[in-house]
Amino acid sequence: MSIKAGSEAHKELFCRQFIETHQSFDPETLPWPDLDAAALDRLRAVPFWQEVYHTERRAGAIVDAFTPQVTDPVVREAVALQGVEETRHAKLIRVMIDRYGLDATEQPLETFPADLETAFIDFGFGECLDAFLGFGAFKTARQSEFLPDAMFQIFDVLMFEETRHIVFFINYMAWREKQRGHVALTRAMKSAWFYGRAARRLFGMVRRGQDVNEGRDFAVTEVNMFLDGFSFRAFVEDCYRENARRMSVFDPGLMQPRLLPAIADLAVRGLRLWDRGRPRGRLSDSSAQSG
Repeated sequence: MSIKAGSEAHKELFCRQFIETHQSFDPETLPWPDLDAAALDRLRAVPFWQEVYHTERRAGAIVDAFTPQVTDPVVREAVALQGVEETRHAKLIRVMIDRYGLDATEQPLETFPADLETAFIDFGFGECLDAFLGFGAFKTARQSEFLPDAMFQIFDVLMFEETRHIVFFINYMAWREKQRGHVALTRAMKSAWFYGRAARRLFGMVRRGQDVNEGRDFAVTEVNMFLDGFSFRAFVEDCYRENARRMSVFDPGLMQPRLLPAIADLAVRGLRLWDRGRPRGRLSDSSAQSG
C-alpha cells in the first residue's frame, strides 16, 4: 500500500511501527559470555570504546533534550522512546566496559546548541552513516570470528535497534520536510549536506580513537585476522547487502535510506568496471625466456 509522505497516515505508520517494535531488556542481565585471553586481548585492542561510549551517552542526551520541543503528541511519544533506547545503548556499552576491563573513561558532555532540532537531525544523519558502514564491518568481524558468536548476538540487539532508529529518522525527516513544503531537490541537497557533516565527525572520531590508543596501530595488530584478503569492493558490497537485508523486515510502506545505498551501488559498479579493465598479470620476460 502506497502512503503519501507527510500525510497523517504516514506519521501514524512510522511512529506506531517504532513504538510497537520496542523491546524491553536490561543490559546487566544479557547473556554476556566469558572470554578467553585471546578474545579479551582483541576486544581490549579496539581503540574506539571511549568514543563509542561518549557518542551513545551524547545521543541519549540530545534526544531527551529535543523531545519536549516536539509539538505533535504521536511523534513526541516515539522520539521519547528513542531517547530511552539511546540511553540504554550507553548503559550496555558501560556494562561491557566494566565487565571486560576496557580502557574507556566517562568524559563530560559538551554543551548542546540552542537549536536542538538541528542537533537531533545532525545526530540522525550521523547514525545513518555509522550504521551503514557498521553493517559491513559487523559482517566481516563476525565471519572472521574476531569474537565469540555469543558477543555478536548481543551486538545484534544493538544493530536491530540502530536499524529501527534509522527507519524512524528517515520517515521523520520526510514527514517534517513535507510539512514545511520542501520539494525533492531541496530535501536531497539537505541530506547530502548533513551526510557530509556526519562523515567529517566520523573521521574525527577515528583520529581521536587513534590518539587515545597512544599510537598503537590497531590495523597492524589484532585487526589483521579479519583484514586477511580484505577487498574494499567486497566491503562496500557487504554494506549494501547487509543494509538491504536488515531493512527488509520493516513495513514496505515505510521510507528507507536511499542516498547511501545509491552511492554504494554506484561505487561497486565503478569498481567492477575498474577490475575488468585492469591488465591481467603476465610472466616477466626472464620467466618467459627461462620457460
